[in-house]
Amino acid sequence: MKLLMISGRGATETARGKRNAFYNTLEELHKYFESIDVVCEANAMLFGNVFFHSEVPDKKFDVMTVHEYFPFRNGRLAAKIWKATRTPYLLEIHHVPGYPRAASAREWIACAATRLYIAHDARHATAVRVVNQQQAPEFLIRAGVPAEKIKYIPSMYIDTEIFKPMNLEKKYDLIFVGRRAKNKGVELFEKAGRGFKTLIVDGWAKDSQELAKLYNESRLLIVPSYNEGGPRVMLEALACSTPVLCTRVGLAPELLPEDLLIDWSVDDIVAKTQRVLAGEVHVDGPAIAARFEKKAMIANYAEFLQHALSPKRRTQSS
Repeated sequence: MKLLMISGRGATETARGKRNAFYNTLEELHKYFESIDVVCEANAMLFGNVFFHSEVPDKKFDVMTVHEYFPFRNGRLAAKIWKATRTPYLLEIHHVPGYPRAASAREWIACAATRLYIAHDARHATAVRVVNQQQAPEFLIRAGVPAEKIKYIPSMYIDTEIFKPMNLEKKYDLIFVGRRAKNKGVELFEKAGRGFKTLIVDGWAKDSQELAKLYNESRLLIVPSYNEGGPRVMLEALACSTPVLCTRVGLAPELLPEDLLIDWSVDDIVAKTQRVLAGEVHVDGPAIAARFEKKAMIANYAEFLQHALSPKRRTQSS
């Protein structure tokens, strides 16, 4: 099968040489397709059968995936391709900016626009992918997307051969991993972290191996995000047996006990941090993360694209 992926910044960074989450996905996903063509803002080739383009290539595809977000350029492009070719596609909503809470006026606008437009945006899609089972489906259904179109297909692909317990000396009390963007809540981490030995990783870790080492050298990961789809860092840390405090975003309310869920409050973060560091709260992080093991999750994703989404394959199996 030939797959067309319409994506954004992560794909562009991969095409320019960064080994990020999108690279890690393609490293496994490419094995399931004859070819994968990715539309982003750069041109490149990876793994022998993955091609990046700044424009849609002039060829036929069996299926499309569309990473969609405000201001909905990718969805509009997908609808245009669908009208011309009737290629079935999966509209992917990995995270809604501003939901469940906006960190800025721009996020509030993005959330409101998504609520108003997403049902129209999804009208030609065969299915709409979400990466958590509660928060995103609730938002989309209230916005008018048919419930039967919404499919939970996890995208937190955790390499448990890299992210694992290492029995290293703890050098830091608290660690924060993420961009210094408003929605990541880094200002809450900085205020709550006063009096603790803290580490902020905002992109300088050279690779996944170094990041796994830093998790293992930390006693607790704090994720004070205002909105997320996953977050991936939560599962990476859990895989390393590093406890996590996370706001009620994305998968967190589905996976973490109440004692590890935090409000957007410095006082709440500090109080729960003290409890975790005192050994009063325990969770089997590796067992949780194992449910999102990279190879199994990407196989599940490929299976959906090849069989549930493709009308040709659906006809053959019926």
